[in-house]
Amino acid sequence: MACILGKKHVCCTRIEHLGVVAGREEILRDVNLHLHCGELTAIVGRNGAGKSTFMKALLDVIPHTGTITFESARKSKFFSAVKPRFGYVPQSLAVDEASPVSVEDLVLSCVSKKPVWLPHSKADRQKAYEILRMTNAQSLADRRVCDLSGGEIQRVMLSLAITPVPDILLLDEPVSGVDRTGLKNFYDLVSSLRRDYDITILLITHDLDLVAKHADRIVFINKNSAVSGTVAEIYGSKEFIKVFGKIELQDGSDSTEAQEDSDSTDEIQESEKGEL
Repeated sequence: MACILGKKHVCCTRIEHLGVVAGREEILRDVNLHLHCGELTAIVGRNGAGKSTFMKALLDVIPHTGTITFESARKSKFFSAVKPRFGYVPQSLAVDEASPVSVEDLVLSCVSKKPVWLPHSKADRQKAYEILRMTNAQSLADRRVCDLSGGEIQRVMLSLAITPVPDILLLDEPVSGVDRTGLKNFYDLVSSLRRDYDITILLITHDLDLVAKHADRIVFINKNSAVSGTVAEIYGSKEFIKVFGKIELQDGSDSTEAQEDSDSTDEIQESEKGEL
């Protein structure tokens, strides 16, 4: 997928034989995945399955075995030796309830060398406005960070994570504790960012029904291993249903029905090939 901004993305990520051991505990074993450029990939699994560990291994901040290879979007016979630019949004932001720091202060502290307690110039304020505007958070600029709701804080964090625009955006359960309306708005926003900026997005989530509407691909981590596929393929698998049960998809069908439809389509296509 070509980047509409003309940016030279590090595009595909190939993960081969990835393994992570902590002490004597094997967390991930022989994980083999291919993450595609410009796609939103949701990482799901029960608590403690190794989702955050997988993301840390991808960032190369913890020891691991196996190889992670980043391929440039500009096609060549060589793989990129340079790591991609990552954007990262954590689960939450710890903020002192009495802190006077405004959203504008927070943004400028991340992108400017000038101390935040000095008066902001008109150019500084405009820069902060443009950064916040990327996630429709510009109206929050004068608010104290400690007064923001969970959804509002995550929009601000997301605006910082995509400044500058990254190759790969990592979201580690970024909407924990956010209400249902906030969840929907956040997923809509993430989908629009992927579309507008051609960003590869990896999202750890427990919002299985909502993410099914937006994800191109699902990575299901279970019992030290990981499998990937479409929403219908993963949600309809016996292993997934055993852990999470049947998930009702946005079109009203459940995950097993979606998988059966997918299987039927494959059978028809194979039959048509045979007739030809």
